[in-house]
Amino acid sequence: MISKHITLEEAINSPTALRLKIDNNPSDIVLELMKLVAEKCFEPLREWYGKPIKVNSFYRSLNLNKAVGGSATSQHTKGEAIDLTGGSKEENKKIFDWCKANLVFDQLINEYDYTWIHISYSKTKNRNQILIIK
Repeated sequence: MISKHITLEEAINSPTALRLKIDNNPSDIVLELMKLVAEKCFEPLREWYGKPIKVNSFYRSLNLNKAVGGSATSQHTKGEAIDLTGGSKEENKKIFDWCKANLVFDQLINEYDYTWIHISYSKTKNRNQILIIK
């Protein structure tokens, strides 16, 4: 388990990794960072939200990140970022607004008009940077 509401299987699940036979298992160091993101960001959000939140993407190995066209500096490859959704743009906006007002984070990103929300947390430095990807 990564946390109370996130299993390891959910955190490393990737149809692309399965299709391309890419190993997407985190190292012990990355696993600890994933647990920190869950503790500091996901679990407080889930407690407030009171219902399931789908994890779209959490950890991505370097090979998987390249295969999906991720940024070369993606925090997903370090286990420091999670993409999630409440199931609709309206719910994602609520999630985004709550995170912005209540959490410490490195980056909070509204991706494609609330199609999903990206939130990252750094063990060493959190910038509370709010971004929009259109």
